[in-house]
Amino acid sequence: MSNTKEIKIGNKRIGAGNKILVQSMLNVISTDISGNVEQAKRLEAAGCDIIRVSVPDIQAVRLVDAIKNETNIPLVADIHFDYKIALECAAAGVDKIRINPGNIGSSDRVKAVADACKQKNIPIRIGVNSGSLDKEILKKHGAVTAAALCESALTQAKMLEEFDFDDIVISIKSSDVRKTIDAYRMVSSQCNYPLHLGITEAGSAHMGLIKSAIGIGSLLCDGIGDTIRVSLTDAPEKEVDAGRDILRAIGLEKGVQLVSCPTCGRTKIDLIKIAAEVEAALKDVKKDTKVAVMGCVVNGPGEASDADIGIAGGDKCAVLFKKGEIICKIPENEIVERLLSEIDKM
Repeated sequence: MSNTKEIKIGNKRIGAGNKILVQSMLNVISTDISGNVEQAKRLEAAGCDIIRVSVPDIQAVRLVDAIKNETNIPLVADIHFDYKIALECAAAGVDKIRINPGNIGSSDRVKAVADACKQKNIPIRIGVNSGSLDKEILKKHGAVTAAALCESALTQAKMLEEFDFDDIVISIKSSDVRKTIDAYRMVSSQCNYPLHLGITEAGSAHMGLIKSAIGIGSLLCDGIGDTIRVSLTDAPEKEVDAGRDILRAIGLEKGVQLVSCPTCGRTKIDLIKIAAEVEAALKDVKKDTKVAVMGCVVNGPGEASDADIGIAGGDKCAVLFKKGEIICKIPENEIVERLLSEIDKM
């Protein structure tokens, strides 16, 4: 479990062993206020814990009030270069600000943002990635390395600390999975600020999920990380689903754990179809239950004996079992319905 400083973000808290929160980011153009609001509401309904929105100009600050009036989850303003936008977002009541202190100008501008956020108890996320490294740090390391990313993040944090501001969250993202893992491990060993995990520019729903699961999952298994965002070139709702799935896969979030075998020549039922139907039906079930969908008796009650409930295929039928004990036989066309019915009773 992460042993970091606790940070309050609106009505949520991260760090200090609090629950790992799942984030996503709106991708509607900033001039479309209603479109952003509607997407934020969909994300909230999908179970997103924290929403981030791009605020590219002063006019886009209107998004803060519009989104907060229609949702009940923390809102993060994503700001680059113009410190005045950060000040306006703070005044508008945003719940967190994401900046890179090194790209918003002179130290007096950094101080102005730090002071405004401190006055309103608004945390700042320092966002460092491969494209935002300080030139001197890049020159020192000779390339974008894990050490360079770590040094950049800690240097940015020090800029805020100089103005007596330590309500900080750090993210260090690269599209390189190994580099990202190494960088987070380094920064975790050198500070106690909460860490926002993610693989930037991870890719499509397919490859992006694979890269994110490896990077985010590895760090969470190390006890590193306090909030996550799975970056996908896809609908933000899919990022939320992916984040929840990663947390559930490593036991950090309650929900149904589905195990199913890959099938072989012994399988005499349409297990692929059955497993897909069961998975879809159990997607939003919050019971802390392990369900097995197995192809035959070889991979059935014995191998999946630790499952709370499951089925194992036979010849156009299946046996229903609980904790390895066979309960009854079910015709193939009734397998899904009967299994779901039994889960519902548990």
